[in-house]
Amino acid sequence: MPAIHPIQQDRPAINGRQLCFFVAFVVPVSKLLSAPAQLAEFAKGDLLVPALAQYLLQAAVLAVIMFLASRTDKSFFRLLGDTFGYVTARIIYILYALYFVFFSLLPLLDLERFVYTAFFDTAPHMYVFTPFFFLSAFICTKNLKAFGRSADIAMPLFLLSFVGLMVMALGQADFSNIMPIFGTPAKSSATGFLHTLGQFSDTAFFLPLLGTYRYKKGDGKKVMFSYGLGALFVLFFLAVFYGVFGVLAPRQTYAFAKIAQYFQALAVVGRFDLLLVYLMTIVMLFYYCFPLQLAVECFCTAVNTEKKVWASAVLNILLFFYAFIFTRYYNMLYETIAGKLFWVFLIFADLIPVLCLCLNRKPREGKKNTEKKTGTTKKEKGYA
Repeated sequence: MPAIHPIQQDRPAINGRQLCFFVAFVVPVSKLLSAPAQLAEFAKGDLLVPALAQYLLQAAVLAVIMFLASRTDKSFFRLLGDTFGYVTARIIYILYALYFVFFSLLPLLDLERFVYTAFFDTAPHMYVFTPFFFLSAFICTKNLKAFGRSADIAMPLFLLSFVGLMVMALGQADFSNIMPIFGTPAKSSATGFLHTLGQFSDTAFFLPLLGTYRYKKGDGKKVMFSYGLGALFVLFFLAVFYGVFGVLAPRQTYAFAKIAQYFQALAVVGRFDLLLVYLMTIVMLFYYCFPLQLAVECFCTAVNTEKKVWASAVLNILLFFYAFIFTRYYNMLYETIAGKLFWVFLIFADLIPVLCLCLNRKPREGKKNTEKKTGTTKKEKGYA
């Protein structure tokens, strides 16, 4: 029988396999839209350097979260409540709900603009992106088991589409474009790093999963290996991307949809590469719905309610109007969020998860007797 961690007493909503699939096959898709062109704009042929630095930083944060998961079966909310009190825990959870919405502001516009670019030859009607918000509203009402199911579905879709597109694009790539390594000033690479923080700071997604996921022996190594595999996918794509487009790369926004367009067979049989792009778009939908689901989850936990329908409806209606109105102001939002407010990502996705090592992972002394009798405390009911 496989070794089970001592805290594994009940069946979790998310298992280790699903967590591995998520970091390896879902997380990378968000780095394939606007991030390559943005990295190329600042770091030129050294775009792999800031991307690797991002992954090293986030891998350290993920290692901290996995360590917490291996040492406690408490949810993030209970950890906060047992350390600072549940009023403070509610405030922090509301702040994280706002952070997940903030995290989604630019990616939603990226996804909308990607759909317009990849799926339409002429400018489509603004309402063609509306179905996304119906899907998001539905997913936001579900519990976190939906996270695990989406990771299982995403694995074959990602592998088929990514491998197919890279095979078609590889023959057109000139990897001398990324040489010499470190040919760009360090300041440029640092600027590219800061401007793309928001697109790599998704390890904070795993904080609300504490308690929902139960750690088993060896899961830490498997998850970290899977995260490294996802990083290799992205770094390989960046190398092929700059190899194909070279100095034109900064202007190739959403190049994922057209990176294989120079494959010779396409001139004979047509753009069948778009079928693979459509499959990858399904994975993207899973990814971009997840932070919104976490926003609803955190908010409902903070206000102690299981009725997610109204929170989901209000959030997605507001985001619908946001996408409808602000898509024309994308450049201004990018400069504000990525250029001036990058420190928000550093605080919520990097600093706070590391500080979680200081949280009280043991029950309060005065509550031990209650836990022995009932298995939980009065304040913790409904918060696990």
